[in-house]
Amino acid sequence: MIHKAAIIHPKAEIGKNVSIGPYSVIEEDVVINDDVKIDSNVVIKKWTTIGQDCVVYSGAVLGNIAQDKKFQGERSYLTIGKNNIIREYVTMHRGNNAEGTTMVGDGNFFMVGAHVAHNCEIGNEVVVSNFASIAGHVIVEDKSFISGSVVVHQFVRIGTLSMIGGNSKVVQDVPPYILVDGHPARTYSLNSVGLLRAGISEDSRKKLKRAYRLIFRSGISISKALRKIEEDIKNDNYVNHLIQFVQNSERGICRGQEIQGNGNFDDL
Repeated sequence: MIHKAAIIHPKAEIGKNVSIGPYSVIEEDVVINDDVKIDSNVVIKKWTTIGQDCVVYSGAVLGNIAQDKKFQGERSYLTIGKNNIIREYVTMHRGNNAEGTTMVGDGNFFMVGAHVAHNCEIGNEVVVSNFASIAGHVIVEDKSFISGSVVVHQFVRIGTLSMIGGNSKVVQDVPPYILVDGHPARTYSLNSVGLLRAGISEDSRKKLKRAYRLIFRSGISISKALRKIEEDIKNDNYVNHLIQFVQNSERGICRGQEIQGNGNFDDL
């Protein structure tokens, strides 16, 4: 299962039923859990952990030092969860501060050439398409979809079940359940197809649609829209998550073209 041309440091921890292809390099203090498959010409740098049942394709480089001029090479980590697919030439960097960590959850799919920078937190079942670049300290929530060649600014948050269109420039937070696109990215609609595929109930989808219209299509301020949502929509976990995400945004959220509302909320 381990090719004789692979270079594996004696202090690396290799689990059971692990496959490692020729010319791959596994450095010291790397932990590779059971049933991981590593193709040829992969480099896994020190202080990287890879969870069970991950598949890593040729040319990927995992756990290299942060692209940060201030970084002095302190011990920091890249921790990758279970069942991730990491395609060719994906790069993921460890934290840029002492004991800092870049975290990747479970069941994610990173396509060719995708980049995850230092101190990012990637959730579960996220798709990062070809050549998308995620800058440092970005938080990506579960089941979001980042299309090809998207560029995400540092410290941005990407909400759950959101979708970012290809070639977009994301400089503000992307609220959950929303589709954004553009340069810079703007909101276009609720991610209705994604919500349906995720099995979210029709009642919750209707409530999210109304919340979306109040925030992004009413022309009123965000604070007024959130108050109106809290008054009108009770006891829905998805709407509550949307409200909390917007309230906690530090960079501001992606918004669409400004619309002058008529103040008639019943039309939304």
